[in-house]
Amino acid sequence: MPTIIYQLLFFVVDTFKWAIFLSAVISMLLAFNVLDSRNRIVWMIADFLFRVTDPALRPIRAILPSFGGIDLSPWVAMVLIQYVVEPLLYRIYLCVITGTLQPMMQ
Repeated sequence: MPTIIYQLLFFVVDTFKWAIFLSAVISMLLAFNVLDSRNRIVWMIADFLFRVTDPALRPIRAILPSFGGIDLSPWVAMVLIQYVVEPLLYRIYLCVITGTLQPMMQ
């Protein structure tokens, strides 16, 4: 049972990473007028990705200094997920499976 829950949580985190990546790509394509934001499908996809990722990116944007028109918050969020959230999920999984707290480095 814990394996299924861990795999589900890891799938959700991995899907969120892809949503952040796609949101950043679509944002750049819209900014450079490669995609037309008046197109209904493009607008719906961009709006959905913005609504999904913005609550996680907004606090990061508040902390980061302004770099002109460059938004580094998706990159920071993906690095945080990769190096903090995923190892933490794995450590929690190991704690649940083994029943003991193992050191991070082995």
